[in-house]
This record gives sequence, C-alpha cells and structure tokens, in this order.
Amino acid sequence: MQTRSTVALAMLAGFALGAVAVQGLHAQAKPPVYYISEIDVSNLDGYVKEYAPIAQTSLKAAGGRLIAAGQSVTSFEGAPPARRVTISIWDGTDKIQAWRNSADYKKAREIGNKYAKFRAFSVEALPQ
Repeated sequence: MQTRSTVALAMLAGFALGAVAVQGLHAQAKPPVYYISEIDVSNLDGYVKEYAPIAQTSLKAAGGRLIAAGQSVTSFEGAPPARRVTISIWDGTDKIQAWRNSADYKKAREIGNKYAKFRAFSVEALPQ
C-alpha cells in the first residue's frame, strides 16, 4: 500500500511540475509580428505573373507565412489604404529584416518595382 501511495504522490508532483513548466514556457513565448504591405499596382498582370510568385516563395523560405492578400479591401473608416494589401506573420522583426535583405527578395523587388509602389510596416501582436 505504501508503494502505491509513493508512486501516486510522485506522479502528482510530476504532473504539477510539468504544468508549472508549461505555463512558464507560454509566458516566455514572444508574440508574433505582423508585416503589412500596401501596394499601389500599376500593372496587375505583370505584378501577378512576375513579382508575386517570386516574392511569396522568398517569404515562405525565410519563415514568414502569408495570411491575407488581395485587392478586396473593405474600409470601415476613411479611404482604403491602397489597391492591394498583404499581411504576413513572422516570429520576429529580425526575421523580417533578414528576409528583406535577402538576395531572393531583392531580386523580387527589382521586378515588383516595375509594376507597383510599396509601403510596408510591421506591428507586434499583443501577448495572449
């Protein structure tokens, strides 16, 4: 009987320590960073065929995830910011900077600059 009590108590203590550790890890996790770009496209066909696939491939290769993109921007207050908007999610601003400085993205932007004007910024998510 004493062995069972000891095992049960050890399991309970292990569970409690594990729960505390998980809470600590969640508290330490950095919130993601959202990268938003407003794009004034002058040649949609060239933009979609030549620029977008290269830019999206470089974004994914650098660890970003495209979560929204399109021309259907709904304004709830004031004028819509641009004809096209993209939102991607990243693990940190340093990852965004590394992507923007990469040869792949610079190559994509050389093409993209022929078809559009860009405005981009990031915002850190709130801790949950």
